[in-house]
Amino acid sequence: MRLGARAATEGVHTDMAAEIHQSVARRAAILRIIGESTVRNQDELVKILHKQGFDATQSSVSRDLRELGVAKAGDRYILPAQDAAATNNPFAAVARFVLEIKTAGTSLTVLKTMTGTAQSVAVAIDSSDWAEVVGTISGDDTIFIATDEPKDQKKLRERLRGIFGI
Repeated sequence: MRLGARAATEGVHTDMAAEIHQSVARRAAILRIIGESTVRNQDELVKILHKQGFDATQSSVSRDLRELGVAKAGDRYILPAQDAAATNNPFAAVARFVLEIKTAGTSLTVLKTMTGTAQSVAVAIDSSDWAEVVGTISGDDTIFIATDEPKDQKKLRERLRGIFGI
């Protein structure tokens, strides 16, 4: 029984991670689409996302637009000024979520994020495949990032500061 319960729990975590990754990728696509073309309404954006292989509904797109800070100007959506140059940045969808970067010892870097956003940021970090990152663990508002060597931690800290502007 325990083994079956464990397998079921692992399936839930795998599904949740895939869902979070999908959300981060969809938000990055939204920023790119709005930065490159004229999008007049949410239905139009949902259709474009579907054509690009994303799972999207009007409610998920509405939430994404709100959290990304996208505004409606006249008859089209526009990017916030700070994100306009970042549409090709895979971290553009999560950059505003990171509040603080700290180190703990010589091989652990800790990111503090807005509540409920740590997993999205961790997925972006994991998917970047940086050589200095051994792995990440995320909670609701905190991410632990492990590195092998102090030099790797320093490289990671500088990289994160550049990406998140902290």
